[in-house]
Amino acid sequence: MSTSRAKRLDGIRRAVAEAGLDGLVVSSPADIFYLSGFRGSAGALLVTRDRALLFSDFRYRLQAARQAPEWEFVEVPRRLFARLGETSAEAGLRLLGFNPAHLTCKRRDELAEAAPQVELRPCEGLVEELRAVKSPDEVEAIRAAAALSDRAMAALVEALRPGVSERDLALEAEFLMRRAGAEAVAFDLIIASGPNSALPHAQPGDRALASGDLVVMDIGARVRGYCSDMTRTYAVGKASPRAREIYRIVYQAQREAAAAVRPGAVCGELDRLARSVIENAGFAEYFGHGLGHGVGIEVHEAPRLGRNGERILTVGNVVTVEPGIYLPETGGVRLEDLLAVTEDGAETLTRSPMPSELPIV
Repeated sequence: MSTSRAKRLDGIRRAVAEAGLDGLVVSSPADIFYLSGFRGSAGALLVTRDRALLFSDFRYRLQAARQAPEWEFVEVPRRLFARLGETSAEAGLRLLGFNPAHLTCKRRDELAEAAPQVELRPCEGLVEELRAVKSPDEVEAIRAAAALSDRAMAALVEALRPGVSERDLALEAEFLMRRAGAEAVAFDLIIASGPNSALPHAQPGDRALASGDLVVMDIGARVRGYCSDMTRTYAVGKASPRAREIYRIVYQAQREAAAAVRPGAVCGELDRLARSVIENAGFAEYFGHGLGHGVGIEVHEAPRLGRNGERILTVGNVVTVEPGIYLPETGGVRLEDLLAVTEDGAETLTRSPMPSELPIV
């Protein structure tokens, strides 16, 4: 087993033991990939103190051998979780953990019916907690994904002009990143113009950009299984005084919070730092989401930078800092960088220009 995979397996076994469990069912695709390297669309893991089993079907036999050669492969034609339960019972497990956020009721029932003597205990986040601290190799994959999104953002800025549609811009960004080596986009890209820019998670549509529009561009790539995430805001042709004002406020909030990202920083305090800038400017009700989130195998994972976050950042966390103001009558501004927490502060992985004044193209 590779050194990194072996460390991860050791880490989850320690977590399982500390939770007083005999074993753990892993059903989230992201957690399965993190622990085993397996990227098939159907499967589950069973981790015990002395065994590491990967359950899947015939379609993934060869794929599992290539991606997770050190894991014991159990081929299951149907009712995978019933087989997993039978294996748990045969191994004499008494207390088996599972993540209720990822295991459906139907699958849990299959497991329970096949192993009535095994107690199932909900335990969220055991693997996600390990995933929150990235290894240097993981950070390098995220850095590579960020570099692809930077290239795509530069091309998008060049393409911003009246008449081009949000959908065409999103398609161009995806094509550029995939052509440059991305496995996929990290999420459904957001290109939101004019009134749509006031929607934090707008979907690109047929709307054509017009002079005076604010355009929010939130893009990311996936490289070697890891994501990037970045947002920039531009104006097309001209900008209203109100648009310039909210851009300056969001820029200040983003810069102050990003500068405070370091080991020991409390997630909730980072959120409050950015939020106070926006609140003091009179726009509190127009910043309704959290400051940021962790990024890795999934584009939204631990740690979360929200209002009540008590978690303390540590070396290896990779997080976004993305305040925004969204005005229905004006449009929205969001600015987002991706940062890796280092021993002496943080490295900004996204390098696209972020001017202090609203950029107009």
